[in-house]
Amino acid sequence: MRVVVIGGGYAGTLAANRLRMRAGVDITLVNPRPRFVERIRLHQFVAGTGTATLDYGTLLGEGVRLVVDSATRIDAAGRKVLLASGTALDYDYAVYSVGSTGATPAAVPGAAEHAHHLTELEQAQQLRDALEQLDPYAPVTVVGAGLTGIETAAELAEQGRTVRLVCGGALAPALSEPGRRSVAGWLARNGVELVETAVVVEVRPDSVVLDDGVVLASAVTVWTAGFGVPELAARSGLHIDAVGRLLTDETLTSVDDDRIVAAGDAVAPSGQPLRMSCQAAGPLGLQAADTVLSRMAGTEPAVLDQAFKGSAVSLGRRAATIQFARKDDTPVNSFIGGRMGAPIKELACRAAVWGMRREARKPGSIVWFKGGRRIERPVSAQVGTHP
Repeated sequence: MRVVVIGGGYAGTLAANRLRMRAGVDITLVNPRPRFVERIRLHQFVAGTGTATLDYGTLLGEGVRLVVDSATRIDAAGRKVLLASGTALDYDYAVYSVGSTGATPAAVPGAAEHAHHLTELEQAQQLRDALEQLDPYAPVTVVGAGLTGIETAAELAEQGRTVRLVCGGALAPALSEPGRRSVAGWLARNGVELVETAVVVEVRPDSVVLDDGVVLASAVTVWTAGFGVPELAARSGLHIDAVGRLLTDETLTSVDDDRIVAAGDAVAPSGQPLRMSCQAAGPLGLQAADTVLSRMAGTEPAVLDQAFKGSAVSLGRRAATIQFARKDDTPVNSFIGGRMGAPIKELACRAAVWGMRREARKPGSIVWFKGGRRIERPVSAQVGTHP
């Protein structure tokens, strides 16, 4: 049996390792880069306070073949993954784990030309280069006050940068009100200017324009407001949701083809995707591999059963807010903040890597938090878009 795993992020790497539970499976992992990218550390890489790549040789189990290339299309009828190099990989099963990308709104003039992203390693490198050439006191604007925006603003502020965070609404909407107050307090104490209600309507080379007409100087603008997904599923003629995520049933199997199973940020089980996050991606990768293994064995795959524990947001290197949540990902009022939160966040980042390495050593050994989502009814193939 041949399995091609498309995408070597948290979901894809775990899926590839777990597939080794069955002997005789030929596993190929396709990834555009030769090294694993720790996306949850890209804000550290940008600020120069840490690295964000790891050698796949330390993460992949024996027998998993890494192909450094990009998938351009899935030929479901021919069971082939077509690659940018012009070659093709035959498969019996494909695991679709292409992850997510930054989303630049076309309706905001100048955003595509003048704003930086940091959802990809190459984008983060460009942003790091731009910051290194910048006067240390020149104003930096971060657009988007989700966890990525907050971590980026905090990391730069701790390095002495002049940072403004344009929220466009509530600060840290994923957190409880006490958790938000904790984050806001740290940002205020460390000199981050919060613009909570205004929205950026134009990005210029040296400024941003708000919806109230105010023009704010910005030597570097970082756009963290929103995520998109690669267009591989759309290019392959598969059913997708409005964002472009592959539509699957509750076993993570494509509604178009039971030989394609998906995991991570780019999957929408029953049209109801989980929050884009490392916390969701890892268990989704494990469950996708289990679905493939069940189909190989001729048994009925289990339905998706996954829960969240909360959210963790770094505030520089010496503080963090750890927000607890119900299993369905709704926050409760309990949180851990300040210096006590920093080692917990660091432990969570290290645990993600530790889990991949453990699954490489002993496939099938990782378990995940369950009970937050369990939908028995599979999605209909009529839901969503079919390009």
